[in-house]
Amino acid sequence: MIDKKLLEKHGLTFEEYNRIVDLIGKEPSYTELGIFSLMWSEHCSYKSSKIHLKKLPVTGENVIQGPGENAGIIDIGDGMAAVFKIESHNHPSFIEPYQGAATGVGGILRDIFTMGARPIALMNSLRFGPLSNSHNRSIIDGVVSGIAGYGNCMGVPTVGGEIYFHDSYALNPLVNVFCLGIAEHDKIFYAKAEGTGNPVLYIGSKTGRDGIHGATMASAEFGEDLEEKRPNVQVGDPFKEKLLLEACLEVMNKGLIVGIQDMGAAGLTCSSSEMASNSGTGIEINLDLVPQREEGMTPYEIMLSESQERMLLVATNKTVKEVQEIFAKWDLEAVIIGHVTDGNKLKVKAGGEIVVDVPVDAIVNSCPVYNRQSKKPACLSRIRNINLPAPPEDYNKAFLLVLSQPTIANKEWVYRQYDHMVQINTVFLPGAGASLLRLKGKNRALALTLDGNAVYCYLDPRTGGKIAVAEACRNLACIGARPLGVTNCLNFGNPEKPEIMWQFIETVEGIAEACKAFSIPVTGGNVSFYNETEGAPISPTPVLGIVGIVDDVHKAVSQGFKNEGDIILLLGKTKEELNGTVYLRALHGKEEGIPPQIDLAAEKKVQDFCIEAAAKKLIASANDISEGGLAVCLAESVFSAEAFLGCEVSLKDSIRTDALFFGETQSRIIVTVEPENLDTVLDLAGKRDIPITRIGKVNGQKIFIRHGEKPCIEVPVALAYNTWKNAIPKIFQIKS
Repeated sequence: MIDKKLLEKHGLTFEEYNRIVDLIGKEPSYTELGIFSLMWSEHCSYKSSKIHLKKLPVTGENVIQGPGENAGIIDIGDGMAAVFKIESHNHPSFIEPYQGAATGVGGILRDIFTMGARPIALMNSLRFGPLSNSHNRSIIDGVVSGIAGYGNCMGVPTVGGEIYFHDSYALNPLVNVFCLGIAEHDKIFYAKAEGTGNPVLYIGSKTGRDGIHGATMASAEFGEDLEEKRPNVQVGDPFKEKLLLEACLEVMNKGLIVGIQDMGAAGLTCSSSEMASNSGTGIEINLDLVPQREEGMTPYEIMLSESQERMLLVATNKTVKEVQEIFAKWDLEAVIIGHVTDGNKLKVKAGGEIVVDVPVDAIVNSCPVYNRQSKKPACLSRIRNINLPAPPEDYNKAFLLVLSQPTIANKEWVYRQYDHMVQINTVFLPGAGASLLRLKGKNRALALTLDGNAVYCYLDPRTGGKIAVAEACRNLACIGARPLGVTNCLNFGNPEKPEIMWQFIETVEGIAEACKAFSIPVTGGNVSFYNETEGAPISPTPVLGIVGIVDDVHKAVSQGFKNEGDIILLLGKTKEELNGTVYLRALHGKEEGIPPQIDLAAEKKVQDFCIEAAAKKLIASANDISEGGLAVCLAESVFSAEAFLGCEVSLKDSIRTDALFFGETQSRIIVTVEPENLDTVLDLAGKRDIPITRIGKVNGQKIFIRHGEKPCIEVPVALAYNTWKNAIPKIFQIKS
């Protein structure tokens, strides 16, 4: 009997149920209802976001595969391709932090090697509630341990990322995981089920009851029933996944399979139906043949399980024996559970009976697409009007307070838990704005970064979306890398609420505008809605993952100051923009006003100049000015120097001193040059019409900043460094 309670359990409306009945020409069985609930969930169908995601640019001369597959693929030359993707595991990580984060890593790794690529790097973007709350600290500890536990066992380095702290994530932490892999052009594989009669093989771990309705859970707000959702969280086994990775890459390298898909969200349901849909075929499977680790599992449970470390692949009758032998060598089961059929039906047998018989297209492509109502939040008019507080009397105290903010402070306590040197491709250690990876046997190197500022998006979503792209590209420019492609993870609250939908639409349009300005395609990504608990949504949080290339790894630039006496130059102009800054939140508890604005054309000119100067080996270091402003940027460059080198800086702009030091005006980069290169750099900047100002030199053992003739910040490097490094370990009582 279909009733409202049953449909609510499955995340379906009566209108959607009636559509299902029309599409399949019958009342669905319980198992068929479960299948539709997964495939028509927000997590799998993108029914609220699809029409807006079409605004993103997805094509380009280097694009091999855009959105629609497990991961995007970009040509990087010499017959090689970069395969990359970002995914969220937010809801599971709140319920069970360790396994939620660990299986997030496992899932994104499978997305990459499913395409035929060997994963070479992981990054993550983590957002948590305030550290003053012990529950938040517990979540952080579990998430970081889960990421480390899975990634380290897999032998894939975690080379960087970002961690933010904000009240809006107290009940909805965000765990976004990015992975990059390398493949050869002629060894890329897709989720296909071609060739009538070809065998369908189940690979990997046995199926259990963990993760059932995981995709449905990720498509709804949290309420008071949180503990009841714990069984929806998957349990990972990285050692099994390592075997799976090597075995899959071996059968791919030998060209023994037709297609392959990992059993991630929606498990066997998603992998079987999507492979058939992609090929215009049908597929028939027998659940009695599916390896199971629990007794008495029903067809519903088997089809909806999200047990980890499982793959579905299609071989040929000629190759299937060799495929099974290779997986057996890696101590993995490779069981024939079905075959490809003519027509377009998904048929599932159990106990000698057909328990599922529905059109593949109905499951995969016929979910209703919603153009949801949107409305600008009424509170924006109020929060955008702000009277700035008076500047501080003690700038040394203000500077140290900003450095100690958890979002700004040193994150070594996190990334030292990750193995970031395995595979020996890592050029720069974690902690900078971007990471750099060698391509073995090549001069070129791949750069990668994650970025996004939720406060800007809360105050002005369109501008926040543009800045997320621009700042990620700026991170790459600072090491001398050109951006090639984008993947994004868009984290928002409940899309059924018009104010949330307005934030989403505005953010996507800002991202689209910036990607077009930088001529970089979006190759895929993830939308994570319903990050909301008991009506309290997160701040809109787009996370941009951008991959770029450095043509000569020997010309790559790092952010640390290099030599005593080097000249410090500021690229770009500083404006009086204090709203939305870490400084205002730290000193005055304010999160109001219009955030920094951005001129994308001016931004691109500054970045292009930095990339050109790096390629000509004219600059010794480069660091972009972002959260915390110019003072924090200088401090980061001091702290990243091999030997602590202080700086003497004099700023002459006629704006408020606190805006000059801590404002977050966009399109600015601090570079240092050796004295003999100064005139060449200034001349090149003049030819490129780049605003450039000589502001000081690398010198001494203090961070010394004047405004005009007035000394304002004069802090010993050791004091500043210890404040920055130990701010978070003190809270966790960790020895630094």
